[in-house]
Amino acid sequence: MIERDHPALSIGAQYRLLSISRSSFFYEPVGETEMNLGLMRRIDRQLLDTPFYGVRQMTWHLQTKAIP
Repeated sequence: MIERDHPALSIGAQYRLLSISRSSFFYEPVGETEMNLGLMRRIDRQLLDTPFYGVRQMTWHLQTKAIP
């Protein structure tokens, strides 16, 4: 996609032609933290038990279980 050694186009010109920003090209996604994965697992388990919980009830449930 981007050729660093292109003879006629600079890297900046190639970004402009492709309509992408330099930061999005160099961005490397970071995985989820272990704490976040644990929280998502807990929410998934609770939703299987109580699928009718909305945001407020789920928040209340997590807070009563001492999860910040």
